[in-house]
Amino acid sequence: MRGRTTDVDFALIGHQESWRAAADVIAVLRGPERTPVPDDEIKDILPWIPPRAVCHVDIESILGTKSGRVMSGVAKARGVYIDSFIPPDRLEAAYVHENIARVRRAAACAIKAGAKIVSLGGFSSILIEGNFDQLPERHATVFTTGNTLTVGFIVQGVKKMCALEGRKLERSTLLIVGATGDVGSGCARCLAPLMRRVLLSARNSERLRRLAAELQADGVRVEIATDLRRFSAEADVVICAASLASPSLLLGRIAPDALVCDAGYPKNLSPSAEMPGATVFFGGLGKITGGMSFEPDFHGILNRHPFPDVVHGCLLEGMALALEGRFEPFSQGRGFIIPERVEEIETIAARHGIYLAPLYNADGPVEDGVPCQPEWREAAILGRHAALISVAR
Repeated sequence: MRGRTTDVDFALIGHQESWRAAADVIAVLRGPERTPVPDDEIKDILPWIPPRAVCHVDIESILGTKSGRVMSGVAKARGVYIDSFIPPDRLEAAYVHENIARVRRAAACAIKAGAKIVSLGGFSSILIEGNFDQLPERHATVFTTGNTLTVGFIVQGVKKMCALEGRKLERSTLLIVGATGDVGSGCARCLAPLMRRVLLSARNSERLRRLAAELQADGVRVEIATDLRRFSAEADVVICAASLASPSLLLGRIAPDALVCDAGYPKNLSPSAEMPGATVFFGGLGKITGGMSFEPDFHGILNRHPFPDVVHGCLLEGMALALEGRFEPFSQGRGFIIPERVEEIETIAARHGIYLAPLYNADGPVEDGVPCQPEWREAAILGRHAALISVAR
């Protein structure tokens, strides 16, 4: 990546959730004049690539774009995307120390670039768990997990889908898978008071009990279970926010008209999951209406979505704060996401034109009249076929 003399307002640390995405990133870095690396060699090469900045990212606020005046914050922000190059098949616990080291090296790249704020995307925030002391000496750089805005977009998506389906929240039963994580617990705090009944599922029973007690103190009807099979058939609204190394979640028997929000990165739901009658949509995504540009051009590679300028909420949080000129660790770790903080970051994001992205799933948009890019639909079909073949094997 060619250097630039301009200041870096924000940095984004991420990783690719599939080998196809990793291969595409490597192809752009190598340049169009070089022969693409064969797919079977990508798995051998990727673990040897150190974390590095792969492109510049420029974003624009809707403020000041018409009149040339800026009412708050800045009209534009400049950033850099840093890939930790964590191999997609090495997200399991056995590789945790190796992956933390990669995130630390990626963080060092962000600090060296002079970024004022850094968003930790995907497993990067899960690995650090808000323990920013694990990161290198930061000087003037601050870090955020970005999870507060992610929660905001998940909650907005659930409310929107319920409205589209004519469903009343106060008559619905909500199941949160991965309820004790930072994102899962944040969703619980925001949605539980609005629901008829709340079911919480996670692996850690003690954390489940603590979260349930917190919600029950506010008068919420809550039940907990570490065995997901106890709950899956009882919920008509499901949020999947578990920290899974691959799309492997099988909900089992589920209500035929359930709304299922897959908010994982990588995705939570297994391609072989059978949920007849249920409506699945991807959550936690936002759209920058002011636009963004990459140098070199990674459009459709770093943001592999059916709509332009759509980004995961965890990365958008740092962008929104950079546009606002608020360089602070807004999201710091498990258990601090409350409705007031979600509303605050949503307001900041909306002020700069960062809103909930159109809702979609593997088949395309789930909203009537929302077109998607033709090339994405073709890629999604091919990817779905490949996933089914893999499962069959």
